Amino acid sequence: MAIIEIYTQAFCPYCSRAVSLLRRKSLPFTEIDAPRGSAARLAAIERSGGQTTVPQIFIDGQSVGGCNELLALDHAGKLDSLLGV
Repeated sequence: MAIIEIYTQAFCPYCSRAVSLLRRKSLPFTEIDAPRGSAARLAAIERSGGQTTVPQIFIDGQSVGGCNELLALDHAGKLDSLLGV
């Protein structure tokens, strides 16, 4: 199974939607609290190639983008194969 990491911040509706999708699919993931200005947020920006928004989602260390990209992968039927499910 793939390793999923998601950088989020409190009260972010996009973060909530992405986390909700992962939970609905019963996928194990690591949620990293990354409020603006934090070391975790800076790490997310660096890892994603400069994306400053949250959530930032990584599968096996590769950036897949944010909530919209995660939902698009799922709707296209590509998320499960990317995760090895």
